[in-house]
Amino acid sequence: MRKGALVAALSAALLFLAAAPAFAAPGDALVTNGSPPGPFSQNKQNEPAVAIDANHPNVVVAGANEEIDMEACNAGTDNTCPFTPGVGVSGVYFSFDSGHTWTQPTYTGLTARACLGVPGNSDPPCTPTVGPIGTLPWYYENGLQSGGDPAVAFGPQPDASGHFSWANGSRLYYANLAGHVPEEFGFRGVEALAVSRTDNVEAAAGGDKDAWMQPVIVSRQSSTTFSDKEQIWADNSSGSPFFGNTYVCWTSYRSNSQGQAFPAPMMVAVSRDGGDAWALKQVTGAGFTPVTRQEPAGGCTVRTDSSGRVYVFGVGPVPGQGSTSYELMVTSDNGGQTWSPPRAVSGPVTQPGAFDPVQGRPVIDGIAGARSDLAPAPSVDIANGAPTGAGATDRIVMAYVSGSLEQPHVFFTESTDRGATWSAPRSIETAGDRGYYAAPAIAPDGSAVYVTYNAFTTPFRTNTTDPRNLVGVLLRASVSGPATGAFTSVYRSPGGDPRGSSANALISEFLGDYVYAAATRTYAVAVFNDVRNAADCPAIDAYRAALQAGTTATAPAVQQVCPLAFGNSDIFSFTTAD
Repeated sequence: MRKGALVAALSAALLFLAAAPAFAAPGDALVTNGSPPGPFSQNKQNEPAVAIDANHPNVVVAGANEEIDMEACNAGTDNTCPFTPGVGVSGVYFSFDSGHTWTQPTYTGLTARACLGVPGNSDPPCTPTVGPIGTLPWYYENGLQSGGDPAVAFGPQPDASGHFSWANGSRLYYANLAGHVPEEFGFRGVEALAVSRTDNVEAAAGGDKDAWMQPVIVSRQSSTTFSDKEQIWADNSSGSPFFGNTYVCWTSYRSNSQGQAFPAPMMVAVSRDGGDAWALKQVTGAGFTPVTRQEPAGGCTVRTDSSGRVYVFGVGPVPGQGSTSYELMVTSDNGGQTWSPPRAVSGPVTQPGAFDPVQGRPVIDGIAGARSDLAPAPSVDIANGAPTGAGATDRIVMAYVSGSLEQPHVFFTESTDRGATWSAPRSIETAGDRGYYAAPAIAPDGSAVYVTYNAFTTPFRTNTTDPRNLVGVLLRASVSGPATGAFTSVYRSPGGDPRGSSANALISEFLGDYVYAAATRTYAVAVFNDVRNAADCPAIDAYRAALQAGTTATAPAVQQVCPLAFGNSDIFSFTTAD
């Protein structure tokens, strides 16, 4: 077939598949519904985050790593599927019916989605152009590139005098990594931390890029700094003395001196003016040095209670107490001006998985599987009574994954005395589930607790030929008295084979590092990684197996030998009402 005819046929097939709705189970919804089923890597989405506007609880926003604007594998050399330089990956999605349906807006910026290429390696390198994008706007125009690792939060708007009030309206904050284009522009270092904001989610959902403010760089960078694994939160309880303050936590990987980007302290930035200016604090030690040789804390999460106390959690060793890792907590009672020393609140924890020699990372589901570096990282929520503080119990709930390769457990622990003491961690996963990533949510009045998680239902695979299965789960428990009750399953997604997901380098699966949940007094919404619509590719399986065996192997030409839906990882949500 001539190349022109082949391209026309492929284009027609893509249009047909894009028009066909992805499979959805009763009650769940496809969040990334504007992203195509193929080709790879335009069909790759992962690492979801979600937030509910406490003052308008039907309004929900999600973020995800979104590769809709990347070049296809056939562009340039056919057995490479690179991240296109300069093209952003921070997707945003809106729901105005509590997460039952979603809108994926289109803006303008730098895109490579038209770089589809043709079979053969004669294509010139992809040159991205200004056009439609499915990610945050205003990055290309500022010499930046949105870099994923999304985190979202709602808070109140400030008025012209800087006073915060829900009467002014709500402000959406979106934190993500940021690169720079060209490399010498904008900031020093490898990746920075940026925050985008909008006060008009309806216009933003409709594709109005002017509804978004210009992104603000939050982190301070040296030439070797890689800022990573951030989370954002706005104090959304109007009875708090620090109502309206916004907090971002992250890990600052400061060098490559030990081959591990150490030292790497955990950082917190606070904004008291709605995100224009940020004050930074280092809240943990730098960790690894030639003297201590100790891993730093990482995988942070940040929340506030009804009195304005700020809590930042991470996972790592207790300073000066050896190399065993725990869930750590630091707090501030003065709006982030000063911080307590880190202390252990739960654990010890273990990183479940087997070391993958090709990735240099642990994996849970099987060889060449999805990485599980941050499985033990804490995810936390607090019943702070938002939006007014009414009914706040300030119960703190935490979920994380820890355990053996054979049985990675989803653990739950909680505190009813502002973090002074914690319940004994208990495993709450459904029988047969091997936990992957987990996140809790608690109703603002403390009446119900939810935990969502991804899990594998198949044992660790020592080959790439046997099928594997991934599910998303949402659990619920009622609260009466000092302890949260037993968890029951309210949702379980259809399974999918994670072998159909992929890193852009093709050497392994890829599902990212997070799931997420949020709750109101009447419902909860969970977002999770999903591969029900992904297709396994035997040629990729064979390539990955060869690499695992230490055999020299050449990656296959993906679009010639794999199903169109290979790599099609999605974000799904589930909303439940009480």
